[in-house]
Amino acid sequence: MTGTTGNQSSAGHLLRLIRDGRATTRGALQQVTGLSRSTVGHRLDQLFAAGWLREGEPAPEPGSTGGRPSTRLEFDAGHAVVLAADLGTRHATAGLLDLAGNVLAQRSGPMLVGDGPEPVLDRLAQWFAGLLAEQGTDPARVCGIGLSVPGPVDVGSGVVVQPPIMPGWDGCPLPERMRAAYAAHVRSEAPPAVLVDNDANLMAYAEQRAGYPDCAAFLLVKVATGIGAGVVVDGQPYRGTDGGAGDIGHIRLHDFPDALCMCGNHGCLAAVASGRALAEQLTAAGVPTTSGSGVRDHLAAGRPEAVRLARDAGRLVGEVLVTVVTLLNPGVLMIAGDLAGTPFVTGVRELLYQRAMPRTTAHLNVVTSRLGERAGLTGAAALVVEDRYAPARADARLAALAG
Repeated sequence: MTGTTGNQSSAGHLLRLIRDGRATTRGALQQVTGLSRSTVGHRLDQLFAAGWLREGEPAPEPGSTGGRPSTRLEFDAGHAVVLAADLGTRHATAGLLDLAGNVLAQRSGPMLVGDGPEPVLDRLAQWFAGLLAEQGTDPARVCGIGLSVPGPVDVGSGVVVQPPIMPGWDGCPLPERMRAAYAAHVRSEAPPAVLVDNDANLMAYAEQRAGYPDCAAFLLVKVATGIGAGVVVDGQPYRGTDGGAGDIGHIRLHDFPDALCMCGNHGCLAAVASGRALAEQLTAAGVPTTSGSGVRDHLAAGRPEAVRLARDAGRLVGEVLVTVVTLLNPGVLMIAGDLAGTPFVTGVRELLYQRAMPRTTAHLNVVTSRLGERAGLTGAAALVVEDRYAPARADARLAALAG
């Protein structure tokens, strides 16, 4: 993301202080920034004129010993909206959300990522147009579009990079393609900015913000068609050099040299412990299963074969996570995706606590998803909001509105 820094006395910087809760009154803003009362007032006038701020309930000033409480300043999460989509291998969800991440309208349905970018993005654009029409929302209120995809992403360019389970998407410039599809269906002369990230990254981002805001190192492992991890450090997603961080599904295991992975290699963790791998194993055992969601259904029904395989898969993933947890020392390890039930999590716990040093797991909380199927959608929307209202970006937008 860009636009994350800026003039420390600018309107965008004051907005950041208000949104973070560090300074929510005029007096507090003066105290934190050292700016004069008139300068703070001028900056706030810009934010009110743009419709980004509103006045809330009165609050006492820091250090106040009495007197009339000051007016609390709040970010107005209803002044604009975000469109977001969570794209899986066989299914997708699109949503219209406010700036606080509340889903105003949503649509889900079958969608095959293997069909390639053009038909998939075109259909998402149709869904977006339908959501706007359904809510009677003016497209001019859309401040951005967020996309969650099941593959590595170079976040700076929005390009998908060598995705093992997204055939035909390698090198696709998703922001440009999505904007073009959106413009065709919404009839927009100025399509909003599009931001793209890996699904596990966005799920981790949403889950950490929603349930564990004080966790300095947060790790989410998604086990669905493939296996991937999202890492949030000090409140920010960690993506590595070019978006490849967290791709643990392609760590090689020594004991499975014949297991062919979708990436073309043999012995990958995803080739033996993902939802797709378990679906193949169940089918071979006489229990026809087409996908990770089918495995999830068998687990929900308590099918013994599925329960056994899920626990075994959890142990294999736990074996890899011993190294990951030792390296990152997270406070929370969240298991999400189709297999995130008791058998799988039990298997993870067995290997993790057996093999990792006690010091590594002493303060580790192993949990399952709080947001469920909305995590990817919420994370994609948060990605947009944090980008569009980051200080430097906000200042540029305010200048454009004033001009």
